[in-house]
Amino acid sequence: MADSEKQAKVVNKSGTLKMTDDVAATRSRKDINGKTMSRRNNRRDRNRNMDNTPKEFDTVTINIDRVSRTVKGGRRMRFKALVAIGNHKNKIGIGIAKGGDVTSAVQKATTKAKKNMIEFNMDGETICHEVETRATGANVLMKPAAPGTGIIAGGVVRSIIGLTGIKNLISKSLGSTNKVNIAYAVIEGLREQTPRNEWVGNTAKDSNKGDVKPAAKSAKKEDK
Repeated sequence: MADSEKQAKVVNKSGTLKMTDDVAATRSRKDINGKTMSRRNNRRDRNRNMDNTPKEFDTVTINIDRVSRTVKGGRRMRFKALVAIGNHKNKIGIGIAKGGDVTSAVQKATTKAKKNMIEFNMDGETICHEVETRATGANVLMKPAAPGTGIIAGGVVRSIIGLTGIKNLISKSLGSTNKVNIAYAVIEGLREQTPRNEWVGNTAKDSNKGDVKPAAKSAKKEDK
């Protein structure tokens, strides 16, 4: 037996023979026609070339429905996906799309969600004020909560709020249970959030206006 063959074989603990990595790299595989086949990419190389940088936005597939449309030849089945995307801060968006299969529907919905992203105001780790929004038949009520409360919500609301920087929230879904309408109502409620300094200033202006009106009425009474 040649020296090269002795070096090419390594005995494992189980007693089986195995080639070393250097010898295996020099070997070439051939197909039926005798042509040299390209060596497959090593799994270690693939993991080494992967981009491990953290993603700015995370996506969550909230719901997938199978829808059908009746045509002349019968029923045409398609899939409808509801996807939410957020950056775990103050940017959030949802998208709805249909596709021939689940993968294409999710990809289209993700693209729409990126285009429909909104930026909303926050008060620390909760919302600025209580809000109740309505989208078609769905009615969603959201209230700010004290630190340590957590997210008290269910289903669609929890999935969407989990992609934002909100950590404390109390919500209640009223009316319709349609997931698409609930998602639109949550997005509309976040869009309506007004910073505290703005709505405090507005109340001060309203109070000043209220002080002027009674003075005008009293002046009229004195004239009489």
